[in-house]
Amino acid sequence: MIQLQNLYKSFGDKSILTDISASFYPGKVNMIIGASGSGKSVLMKLMVGLHEADKGNILYDNKDYVALSRPERAEVRKEIGMLFQNSALFDSLTVEQNVLFPLQMFAEKTLAENLDRVNFCLERVGLKDTNKLYPSELSGGMKKRVGIARAIVLNPKYLFCDEPNSGLDPLTSILIDELIKEITIEFNITTIVNSHDMNSVMEIGDQIIYIYKGRKAWEGDKSTILSTDTKELNDFVFATTFLKEFRSRRNNGE
Repeated sequence: MIQLQNLYKSFGDKSILTDISASFYPGKVNMIIGASGSGKSVLMKLMVGLHEADKGNILYDNKDYVALSRPERAEVRKEIGMLFQNSALFDSLTVEQNVLFPLQMFAEKTLAENLDRVNFCLERVGLKDTNKLYPSELSGGMKKRVGIARAIVLNPKYLFCDEPNSGLDPLTSILIDELIKEITIEFNITTIVNSHDMNSVMEIGDQIIYIYKGRKAWEGDKSTILSTDTKELNDFVFATTFLKEFRSRRNNGE
């Protein structure tokens, strides 16, 4: 479980996040949604230590990450998996080498044991026998799945996904959503997904927080998000849904 308590963040004179509190639960897909520039990406970076909060607390199973020493933070980071927006694979490394990389950095096991883990993760994301391929030989969806395999190879307690469907076609987006959901439940991971894709929200969102101009404007689940009386959220939900439908019809020549 991850808990945020009264987080604030500014860059210079510009306030980015104001008084953000939220809880993210294991075995659930916890989603952070909001328009571009709302502060949701900064919030995720605070949670993984890429930015420092000006004020507030970030609790990983009751351990305050903000107050931890550098060695203590490093121990927490070993329990964190990251799926980056552009997959962030090393172009010069094979699929196997990309997934193996975190194990070589942090796991104190033999090469044979690490390769067994790599093969398990690749098979789990539907990429069996792709070990020797390079990223340039993969489709966008395959790259995302390699990214997921790498993110879970250390058996993390916490999984952060930054816009996992960015740049993917609708069908591949659904497959990635389903994979994230399955892995979250199967391994009881506390999964946090940063997204503005309402299809993903409605398909896999268990716990959802909506960020508007740096503040938490709404919190709930997918069963209540369409009936909220929060105007800003309604505008966001229905505008993004309409735009996605419009683009789909335009691409299909309708």
